[in-house]
Amino acid sequence: MPYQKSTRASWENDRYYVALKQRYRKTQRELFLGLLALLGVIIMGTLWYWQIEGWHFTDAFYMTVITLATVGFSEIQPLGNRGRIFTIVLIFLGIFAVGYIANRFTEAIVKGYFQEGVRLNQRRKLMQELSHHYILCGFGRTGRQIAEEFRLQKIRFVVVDAEEESVQRAQQLGFVAIQGDATLDDTLHLLKIESAVCLVSALTSDAENLYTVLSARTLNPQVRIIARASSEEAIQKLQRVGADAVISPYITGGKRMAAAALRPQVMDFVDGIFSGGDRTYYMEEFLLDPLVCSQIGQTLKDSQLRAQTGVLIVAIQRNQGELLIGPTSDVRLEPEDFLICLGTAEQLQAMNRLLSPLSREPLQRPNR
Repeated sequence: MPYQKSTRASWENDRYYVALKQRYRKTQRELFLGLLALLGVIIMGTLWYWQIEGWHFTDAFYMTVITLATVGFSEIQPLGNRGRIFTIVLIFLGIFAVGYIANRFTEAIVKGYFQEGVRLNQRRKLMQELSHHYILCGFGRTGRQIAEEFRLQKIRFVVVDAEEESVQRAQQLGFVAIQGDATLDDTLHLLKIESAVCLVSALTSDAENLYTVLSARTLNPQVRIIARASSEEAIQKLQRVGADAVISPYITGGKRMAAAALRPQVMDFVDGIFSGGDRTYYMEEFLLDPLVCSQIGQTLKDSQLRAQTGVLIVAIQRNQGELLIGPTSDVRLEPEDFLICLGTAEQLQAMNRLLSPLSREPLQRPNR
């Protein structure tokens, strides 16, 4: 299939993968040459004792092996000066071949070539199995916080960064990460942009984020795209090329600091929901799928969602784009509505089971 070929080609173009594969193949080639040299010495010694010294083939092979193994056994048959000189040369050749193999093998173990090869195969398998996942472009200070939040929420995601040091840091933290340029189509194909749910572009440069958003939107018009921006002008440009949401850490950070100064109790409550690994309350969104949700067509009062789960429905996002803040009990639930809810983890899980009884996984499909 063309997509499979594209993915395979992208793997071949991954710089980290290429460099590792070259080192791995070099080590394999050196070990093979060492074994080939040792085999050549064994054949040479066997032929000498068999053809030149006139021994039986079995004795010739046995003499060669014990000579190269330097076990100290005596000669099978008496040797003349010529035979002893050859035996000395054979010993040195064997020591050289075995020493070369041992050196290459030890270096491969010390430098972790074999372990890297195993990790590479594991990562490639994970990449091939990616589907309905999130893509995080950039693993700087912002990207790392995003990755930690994704891990906390148990979201399937993959990290891509152009810097090898950032990729290694992400891998050390246990994330699936590759080295590559997120602005290139080949890299996005490698990350399976076609089957991704959401792409988060947290690169340090506005230009890089712009190119990434443009490429991602072209390759997958349905994917939700979140982008980082440093200025108001960049926000407008990113929105024009297809970003669904654009976040400026400076603008957002300034507003949050002002809110913390003016409304500290509100900010303490909000921070307790959106940050920290030991939080008690969470906010979640639930899609009302007409194929599995039996509450569609009912009012909030008739659905008994609050009574059965304890979840507070903060808002309802209509499929047409209308947002209902603090919906009243007579609001009717419609297909493709998003319920924005507040509650504990247990309450939200009960809500998910009630709205989607055929699925045990929480609904994570972001809307556009």
